[in-house]
Amino acid sequence: MSYIIDRRLNGKNKSMVNRQRFLRRYRGHIKDAVQDAVNRRSITDMDRGEQISIPTKNTHEPRIGHGQGGRQHRVYPGNKEFNTGDELEKPQGGGGGQGSGQASNQGEGEEDFTFAITREEFLNYLFDDLALPNMVKQSLARTKNFKTRRAGFVSEGTPNNLSVVKSMRNAHARRIGMGAGKRRKLKELEAALADAENRGDSGAVATLKADIADLERRLKKIPFLDDIDLRYRNQVKVPMPTSKAVMFCLMDVSGSMTQDVKDMAKRFYLLLYLFLERNYEQIEIVFIRHHTSAKEVTEEEFFYSRETGGTIVSSALKLMNEIVKSRYDENEWNIYAAQASDGDNWDDDSPQCAEILRNELLPVVQYFSYIEITPHNHQALWEAYQQVGSEFKKSFAMAQIRGPEDIFPVFRELFSKEQYEEAI
Repeated sequence: MSYIIDRRLNGKNKSMVNRQRFLRRYRGHIKDAVQDAVNRRSITDMDRGEQISIPTKNTHEPRIGHGQGGRQHRVYPGNKEFNTGDELEKPQGGGGGQGSGQASNQGEGEEDFTFAITREEFLNYLFDDLALPNMVKQSLARTKNFKTRRAGFVSEGTPNNLSVVKSMRNAHARRIGMGAGKRRKLKELEAALADAENRGDSGAVATLKADIADLERRLKKIPFLDDIDLRYRNQVKVPMPTSKAVMFCLMDVSGSMTQDVKDMAKRFYLLLYLFLERNYEQIEIVFIRHHTSAKEVTEEEFFYSRETGGTIVSSALKLMNEIVKSRYDENEWNIYAAQASDGDNWDDDSPQCAEILRNELLPVVQYFSYIEITPHNHQALWEAYQQVGSEFKKSFAMAQIRGPEDIFPVFRELFSKEQYEEAI
């Protein structure tokens, strides 16, 4: 005889299954609320939870009702006040309708259902269906990650991996198999007993009753649960090749970049940084600021330095090319780049930028995105990049941000799974 003792930890997460079911049910409402939160709050405050409000009418559980069927006859009492065709006045006072709202003429009602989602849940909805495009290239044999994968069931294991459902199914099947012959014999003896009682054979009746009692006793001794019935979930570690990636963040900090434009660029890069840190472990980020000259800086300098100057965009592309050749072998690294600028550049420098992209960077990078932050018409740099984009459609993308409300839609457009295929 064996006993099942459930030793699985269930501390503070006793309602976790119900919470996950609730989040799946109202996924559409939550995604809309998360996108609204992105436009409301600062990107630097993006990695915290959010208060979600859902109208009460949308939280009602579905119900199955059964209507009255068949032919029915009813007798209604008459009245002395109304005749056919009379018009009835509208009832005075509110709250008499049959809708799902909770309003009343006393100024009382029921507010929308409000609940909070955690930081992890917020980020899950924020970065849903997003990934680095074309992440297919390089993996190092010496750096491997191990992923746990289910591998059926085994007869030995820890109580934490016990599969109660599988064990009970095995026990039920064993009881059916061990008792099938005995139950078949029991039915035969019961039929013989009925026949002997009809004949009036007292000796045969006594013998058959003793056999039936012995057979029922043997059936009751079949154990409800045995050690051979227990099944444990088996998990094995499978080596997964590690793809390494590097993201270059290039930002224009020239004098034409106003503080509002710089803030929008910072928000885009902070959103990108948060996305990369969440989704990819083996990734490095290189920050490059440029005006007339480019310089590799730290994250803090990238966002908060006050250095400014003229505009030569090619200086950043040249520095990126030098860093790639010196530190990031294209045969080992997946290389990505995101460039933000207001589009202002020296007229003779824009063709040079296009040539550097076409001949040096795009042949070695997986994906290069350019965002132009300006509410005005495009300038020469955008036109030069358009020619490059027509030649490298899979590895080059460009978009325009006119205001803070465009940051998140442009980000989703540039890094959408629907448009680009991810393979890791």
